[in-house]
Amino acid sequence: MLKKTIKKKHIKAKSKSSTLKASYTAKDIEVLEGLEPVRKRPGMYIGGTDTAALHHLVSEVLDNSMDEVVANYADTVTIKLIDKNTIEISDNGRGIPVDKHPKFKISAAEVILTTLHSGGKFTEGSYKTSGGLHGVGISVVNALSKNLTLEIARDKKFYKQIYSQGIPKTKLKTVSSSSLKKGTKITFTPDPEIFIENSDFNSLIIYEMAKAKAYLIPDVEIIWSCPKLLVQKNVPTNDTLHFSGGIKDYLKITTEKNDSIIEDNFYFNEKFNEDESIEGIINWYEYFEPISKSYCNTILTPLGGTHENGFKQGVYKAFKDYTKLKYEKKSNQINQDDLFGASASILSIFISNPEFQGQTKERLSSVETGRLIETKVRQLFENWLTKKRQTAEILFNYAYNRSQIRLQNKSNLNIEKQIKRKRITLPGKLADCSRDGNKGTELFLVEGDSAGGSAKQARNRETQAILPLRGKILNVISATQEKINGNQEIIDLIQALGCKRGEKYSSKDLRYEKIIIMTDADVDGAHISTLIMSFFYSEFRKLIEDGHLYLAVPPLYKLSKGPKVFYATDDKDKDRIMRTEFKNSQHVDIGRFKGLGEMMPAQLKVTTMAPENRVLLKVEIPNDQKKKTAKSVDALMGKKPELRFKFITENSKKVSAENIL
Repeated sequence: MLKKTIKKKHIKAKSKSSTLKASYTAKDIEVLEGLEPVRKRPGMYIGGTDTAALHHLVSEVLDNSMDEVVANYADTVTIKLIDKNTIEISDNGRGIPVDKHPKFKISAAEVILTTLHSGGKFTEGSYKTSGGLHGVGISVVNALSKNLTLEIARDKKFYKQIYSQGIPKTKLKTVSSSSLKKGTKITFTPDPEIFIENSDFNSLIIYEMAKAKAYLIPDVEIIWSCPKLLVQKNVPTNDTLHFSGGIKDYLKITTEKNDSIIEDNFYFNEKFNEDESIEGIINWYEYFEPISKSYCNTILTPLGGTHENGFKQGVYKAFKDYTKLKYEKKSNQINQDDLFGASASILSIFISNPEFQGQTKERLSSVETGRLIETKVRQLFENWLTKKRQTAEILFNYAYNRSQIRLQNKSNLNIEKQIKRKRITLPGKLADCSRDGNKGTELFLVEGDSAGGSAKQARNRETQAILPLRGKILNVISATQEKINGNQEIIDLIQALGCKRGEKYSSKDLRYEKIIIMTDADVDGAHISTLIMSFFYSEFRKLIEDGHLYLAVPPLYKLSKGPKVFYATDDKDKDRIMRTEFKNSQHVDIGRFKGLGEMMPAQLKVTTMAPENRVLLKVEIPNDQKKKTAKSVDALMGKKPELRFKFITENSKKVSAENIL
């Protein structure tokens, strides 16, 4: 049952007045031209305006230089962190073309820096494999930079052009000299108007990014320099990054403090065809947090994707095929987590026309590539196991022992030990509040990284913490305890709460006074809220009974007319505001929010997060309805679909059309 804790539902906000039109015709349609869309909605192009998004600008420029290296036109890349807000990246490649573009009648360089979806990676022949494929990378960097200087050395001539916020301040001019002998140099300063929270570069993030590129391409030299004032731990002021051992060196440095259970790594480097290839390495360790790094055309894919899935499926299926012949019954008890749970692997592929999810390229979605990798790796790993029978036996015993530990720990004991061990190191994606103790503190559980980015900017840092959850979490009502304990999103959530589950729950250990579920005001958002409430009902029922769980009520509509702005939570609310505040005027601008990630941080703060304005619904379980609640939860979220069908059939007539979104 839900109970309102704040009655104030409508927030009146000031806005700049706009000219109201009596008609709605083609001339009223606004078209954002050039780089305007990037500055208006940076999150669509770089995933937000936080520190990660800021450093994504660096990766976009660096990736262009690495594409020249991969294509064998360059062998040196220079990264110079000039000050905390300015960076210079150059390569000794071909240099961006400077001749006039036949369509736009300006230099090709200016077209590339000022036009979305422009570049040399759409045409076959310019680049066989590359990371920048959408033609938006450098133009997005330009749009989001306070200042950007382009320098080109090409055909024994030197060129220079200066931009600000994506707009050329000078023409592309020939200059008499340059520090470049050949290639391209980009020097830029991110715009603090975009990166309001933090526009300072982190030398460690950029240095590690450069090292990863150098490991992936053994032939490249990356020359690094950084002012002493910006140096962090393990970051030198000057360094030349060159690793002849490639990803073998990468795995060695990544796992140097851990002993592997087998002496030889499983390593392979194979070609799919003349231009496409796959390189990978993996080993296993006794006590180790698993590491899985994957790259496509030198682009880090932190969320994995089809290439990483194909690699793991290939290794796992080959392992099962090999071990079933000798250890059939025992082999059947080993799952994929048992095999990879304490492994470290690095995968690097180079393919033509890769498909990524989103402009930030965090996940590869090329389906056919995943199938090819699975087939290739499965064959290679089974051959490797056959040749190394003693190694294969060690690996089998290792995986089997892990499976037995897993099967013996179906209770909550295992996860509670993890929480105790990791209490100090909270989940990496948690933006914690600064106040000591839980009095007056709040944890917002938000839907996805985009909404999480907005919420982090909108929050009160002292009292409000943000934990983004990826999509729809596991339905714990119908899941096994083994599956619950193995779900990373749930582990992160329990670690953030800081207290034990079930009968062992203690309110004094709860790290926050309020736990607030904040999801989109649509059907998917309601489903996610239901899954999260089901999790608390199943695992932390006492937390609900103690009055710690709430639902945020974000607006669904924004209604504005001149300086008057109101927010409505649903259709009825919208109609009421239209009737009472705007007298059913025909000139009211009504906008519908697609989700929290679309809202500007200031809007999210004033409508949904600020205690003085927001609406919170308290989640309660009345004493006289505990049996009814348990029955409803089991029917709606349990394993029996016939109970859901019966519930829907009996209650569908109670739902009016106006209540359906």
